[in-house]
Amino acid sequence: MKPIDFDRLFGDYAHAWVHERMKVEKDLDAIEAGVPDLYRAWLETPQAFLDGATPKQYFAGFITPEELIRLMEDYRAAGIQIPDPLLERLDDMGQAAAAPLTALAADEGEDASLRMTALNLLIELESPEPMALCLDLIDRRKAEDELADVAAEVLSALGETAVPAIKERLDGASDPALDTYLDLLCNFPGDERIYKLTEARFLRLADKRSLYANLLAKLGDERALEPLNRVARLSDLNYLDYLEVVNAIETLGGEAPQAERTFDGDPAYESLKNIE
Repeated sequence: MKPIDFDRLFGDYAHAWVHERMKVEKDLDAIEAGVPDLYRAWLETPQAFLDGATPKQYFAGFITPEELIRLMEDYRAAGIQIPDPLLERLDDMGQAAAAPLTALAADEGEDASLRMTALNLLIELESPEPMALCLDLIDRRKAEDELADVAAEVLSALGETAVPAIKERLDGASDPALDTYLDLLCNFPGDERIYKLTEARFLRLADKRSLYANLLAKLGDERALEPLNRVARLSDLNYLDYLEVVNAIETLGGEAPQAERTFDGDPAYESLKNIE
């Protein structure tokens, strides 16, 4: 079945609609603000190119998630944007779609953007099905890794359900993976091991002070005030990191260091000063 380019068809329709509206209303911004509502109405409108069905009805005719996933692959292969109603139909299938979507996300031979689409759908499903896959993706992550970032969002959506499995991956985790795991685990305060590990990395990793200051704030443990204040006074602390450290101190109920200090020459500080 040849994929139908719904975005192009709606784009043609919207272009004609805007052109007609411009004849009676000259405010283009106001006209364009109505396009999202126009799109929603268009999805519910019978279309001649669908033999009188609406776009939503068209995708409702696909019964299994596997059919829809094959269609997604066809869209990607044809270089056509995957239509929103197709994704919504998969979401409507609920847990029946979890295993096929996990298999798609796990397929290293597939297009990365298609795998991310599958993971984003799994976020909505809040199914434990992709948990092991997401942990594997994070274990293998690079410093910049969009697929692993979305995998972390899947685990975050699972909430406390994912915590035991994440903790099992801490030992031997790579540096980028450990950053991701601790970011997730710090949403669940109370584990002494997690606090100690987070504090140690805050003090040791000068290039990640902002990240770990934020994580210490999330943990809500007042013991972090001492290391936070210690770092806040370091002469090598850059301006943006300083702001994050001070924010963490104040979040935990402390007060920012009173000692005078300047950030003259710091690129971020100078750019903000110039704006002011």
